[in-house]
Amino acid sequence: MSATVLPGTTVPAQHVNLKLGPGLLQRSGAGEAGPSIVSTRAGTLNHSSNGSKWWVESNSRRYIPAPQESVIGAIVQKVGDGFRVDIGSAHSASLDGLAFEGATKRNKPNLKIGCLVYARVSLAHKDMEPELECFDAQTRKSEGFGEVKGGFLVRCSLKMCRDLLDPKHFLLPLLGARFPLEAAVGMNGRVWVNAKEPKQIIAISRCIEAVDPDGGRLDEAGVKVLLGALDI
Repeated sequence: MSATVLPGTTVPAQHVNLKLGPGLLQRSGAGEAGPSIVSTRAGTLNHSSNGSKWWVESNSRRYIPAPQESVIGAIVQKVGDGFRVDIGSAHSASLDGLAFEGATKRNKPNLKIGCLVYARVSLAHKDMEPELECFDAQTRKSEGFGEVKGGFLVRCSLKMCRDLLDPKHFLLPLLGARFPLEAAVGMNGRVWVNAKEPKQIIAISRCIEAVDPDGGRLDEAGVKVLLGALDI
């Protein structure tokens, strides 16, 4: 169930392992009131099927980092033993050179300016720059995170990224049934795609742009027609 909320709206989010996503803030309360959860932006309130994760989905153009979210960023500067990464937010994120699977002081990734990385937001606070890491926090394994090479970076709306991460969304399974592909979806409005042939990469990017709610809004039938026109 989803509902429209405004900034300051109290949200009835309760769970043993509660995780708050973008647009929600836990506010400490006085006396018997206790802590409460309020919305910090206007949008649609959503939660996972088991009620453990809550977030507000809005039509924001700029990405606002939230802990545990996957993002795709570009290295813009090398700073000491780490890097500054553009993730499309108001401030660049920091990525420590040791925040990779198996990284040591003697064996760190040699990332160049312009390299793309698929990373996880480990720290996000309004008064601090976001921090990234390229491994799973529980297993300490890369789990797909790290530098992404080749392929093509597609920019789309934040809503489109959330749609692509939904297992029930038709687009990626439809494309995957036609040819092998790789895709890394960031919550920050960026999708990295790769395939064997350049025309397939172009087709993937064209389809994402065509299905995007801020773009063509094509449905599954429309995508099939587009793929036919692209001879895919």
